[in-house]
Amino acid sequence: MDGARGFAYLLRMSDESYESPEEAVAALVRLYDAETGRLRERFTAFARGETIGEKARGFYPRLSVTVERTLPHPPAQSFGFCDAAGRFETTITRPDLFGRYLRTQLREIRANHACAFDVGLSDMPIPIHFAFSDGLHVEGAVGLEALTDFSRLFDAPDLATMDDTHVNGEIDYLRAAVRPLSLFTGPRIDYSLHRLRHYTGTGAEHFQNFVIFTNYQFYVDGFRRLAAEKVADPSSGYSGFVEPPDAAHPPQMPAFHLKRPDDNGITLINIGVGPSNAKTMTDHVAVLRPSAWIMLGHCAGLRRTQRLGDYVLAHGYVRDDHVLDADLPVWVPIPALAEIQQALEGAVTEIAGVGTDELKRVMRTGTVASIDNRNWELRDQSEPVRRFSQSRAIGLDMESATIAANGFRFRVPYGTLLVVSDRPMHGELKLPGMASDFYRRQVDRHLAIGVRAMERLRAMPSNRLHSRKLRSFNEVPFQ
Repeated sequence: MDGARGFAYLLRMSDESYESPEEAVAALVRLYDAETGRLRERFTAFARGETIGEKARGFYPRLSVTVERTLPHPPAQSFGFCDAAGRFETTITRPDLFGRYLRTQLREIRANHACAFDVGLSDMPIPIHFAFSDGLHVEGAVGLEALTDFSRLFDAPDLATMDDTHVNGEIDYLRAAVRPLSLFTGPRIDYSLHRLRHYTGTGAEHFQNFVIFTNYQFYVDGFRRLAAEKVADPSSGYSGFVEPPDAAHPPQMPAFHLKRPDDNGITLINIGVGPSNAKTMTDHVAVLRPSAWIMLGHCAGLRRTQRLGDYVLAHGYVRDDHVLDADLPVWVPIPALAEIQQALEGAVTEIAGVGTDELKRVMRTGTVASIDNRNWELRDQSEPVRRFSQSRAIGLDMESATIAANGFRFRVPYGTLLVVSDRPMHGELKLPGMASDFYRRQVDRHLAIGVRAMERLRAMPSNRLHSRKLRSFNEVPFQ
């Protein structure tokens, strides 16, 4: 989708101008509620068998800012300013859900540019499916005989409006009359919000700003216990715990939320095994603009000096996962982020009870390779072993490079802390009895380290946590 086509829908339709971020967000809420409310009313009438006549349409609100000149000295932070003069626009969905985020972004832009905010309606239709935030299956609400009329009378989701060409750096906006204000359009966000509910069993309103990915039920069980202790402690700052409602029929990638009133709690998601799941979940969590995400899991130790139970702190990645090759070329380096590395290292020192000098005894920092073939050991090992050696890899798993690469791609701070659970190149294979004993001993401490690292990150100023190294040449003003 080229730039002109991608933003042709951002027509100016009776904009109102606001000096205050709070007033602008309130206006977005009013417009969005009116448009989606009208759609829901028309659909309810249609489902009752009433004739509704012409096509029922609602439109996404549009938020715009116009900057007359660039800053002579851009701020040190990574968001909240426009790196070119001109008009920046985006479509907005769920301003009730994103209200705090929107106000934060607009306050920064206002402080840097003293600009007003224009709010109006775009001509981007809201699909009827997205007018129901609880994920109502609208086709199931009408009879088969009405489906033909349904498709004629209501807008359906259009994949052409929700791709990631800007996120991937595939569009050059340098000469465009209108540039994007945010990474995602309203339809792209709506799509992911509904996918999150489907995959995790919980609504987007419960997700917290600090996200831990794992792929073992042991970590879920430990997180439940830890969450119960935190919520019971009135000094912890945590206010509640939310998990999928039907434990007998869990969703594919269940999410568990240790909540704070400011949304700066911790969400843990059991993504299961493999890079495809890792990409799927991070593709959708990214629209929530989390403050950071990390991977906590297990890996194969590739060095003879490593022991079962040692920690691996990734500072580089070999991407043999392949699921992101079309979106992020493999030649793109995925750098370690100092803020995340320091938080994880500090948490290991604190929770494991080791001094700085002893840290190397329990943790090794180096390259982690992520592979898409779990049974790589069953093939001729000479070729992968040579590549592991050439890359200086110290650990091998199936998800970490994917999660880090999507963090880089979506401008979400990322990190990885793994535990060595087997050493296949040295005769210690992951077998059922060994694994169970190992997991029981290691998981609670590893999880506690991850949670403590997130709490350290939460204590940082946001302009320090969100690194400028994730910005492209052609960046959007919103974080």
